[in-house]
Amino acid sequence: MAKSENKTQPTKTSVREFISNIEDEQMQKDCKELCKFMERITGEKPVLWGDAIIGFGSYHYKYASGREGDSCLTGFSPRKQNLAIYTNCYLEDNDLVRSLGKFKNGKSCLNVKKLADIDLVVLEKILVDSMKRITSMYP
Repeated sequence: MAKSENKTQPTKTSVREFISNIEDEQMQKDCKELCKFMERITGEKPVLWGDAIIGFGSYHYKYASGREGDSCLTGFSPRKQNLAIYTNCYLEDNDLVRSLGKFKNGKSCLNVKKLADIDLVVLEKILVDSMKRITSMYP
């Protein structure tokens, strides 16, 4: 199967401009903080993927089915109700995840109302582990 185009692709849209257009002040503040945080731990500049995902780094995946494409290594998206923080790996129920704070678990993301609800030291450990898993699965 040939490489198919994902709907969500990196864009040239300014991340700074995207964040400045977020109406909710707390969400805007959290997005700015999360950008600095993820840039520090990934060593990558933020890139807007699609309409609303701020991604850091990228990797190429290829599934057993033959489907392949590119995705951001980690990132986040400001949603109406919460911040979706993408881990790209299934989050097992373990002591580290339980110590994160107040969040809802998605398939490959953490949904948080605001950054103050979670422990950023724990989030860093989760994201670093996730990036290691992804890069070992798709070298």
